[in-house]
Amino acid sequence: MSTLGNRLFVLAQYLVPQHLFSRLSGYVASCQVYGFKTRLINSFITRYDVDMRAAQGETADDYEHFNAFFTRRLKAHLRPIAARPLDIASPADGTLGQFGKLDFDTLVQAKGHSYSLYELLGGDVERAVPFINGEYATIYLSPRDYHRVHMPVSGTLREMVYIPGKLFSVNNVTTGAVPRLFARNERVVCRFDTDRGPLAIVLVGAMIVSSIHTVWHGLVTPHADQIQTFSYEATEGGAIRLKKGDELGHFSLGSTVIILFGPNQMIWDQAFTSGTFLKFGQKIGSGVKH
Repeated sequence: MSTLGNRLFVLAQYLVPQHLFSRLSGYVASCQVYGFKTRLINSFITRYDVDMRAAQGETADDYEHFNAFFTRRLKAHLRPIAARPLDIASPADGTLGQFGKLDFDTLVQAKGHSYSLYELLGGDVERAVPFINGEYATIYLSPRDYHRVHMPVSGTLREMVYIPGKLFSVNNVTTGAVPRLFARNERVVCRFDTDRGPLAIVLVGAMIVSSIHTVWHGLVTPHADQIQTFSYEATEGGAIRLKKGDELGHFSLGSTVIILFGPNQMIWDQAFTSGTFLKFGQKIGSGVKH
């Protein structure tokens, strides 16, 4: 896309009714009319060169609608999970964006753009403090990628926060042009206690992303106007604990995952650079022995 094309693409996102457009896209994606949904899925597979050999259902006929195809599951055991106790696994298939150590409470979005940890986590100081000077990584799930998100380490769920916001696209063009994009878009923050200290996994919504789901709650994004907090400190059924590699949730149409660790708890694998394609389950870092 040309420079002018990029500018027009970003400008259009400021002008269109983002939530309405995404809801309408969600209705289309849930259409079960056989001919329509089959053509839609097949055209998407062709356009984005989706590798259907990895999916449990390899043809459009295996899915009741586009959303079911988009959130398709992988064949069993296709992605081995980094097995050593200190290994930290990639939570998703996707492209590694910015990662590394926070500059106190600041994360890098792209060259020339940064955003606040405080904003990202919904404006709650107590929620942000454990991650100051910690570590973070941003993983972009492109349209062709597997769109389920998994645990990078084992942990016990403590809190889930829905944060309303915009729905800018999260590809390279917009992350390089829209200031504080990840702290402006609609998102769901999942906070865990782990052997590596506090862990936050942020599921960031985007243009055409009609919903975000978690395995313990189901559909999370109510398109509300206010922050909604769900506490899991004491649940009737006991603690919600997920093992490394367990599914955490999924996007209906894809977006971005941000993972946050506290300071001095882990180190990233030095073999990776921004732009590296990651596969869910592969080792991306190691916990620090204490």
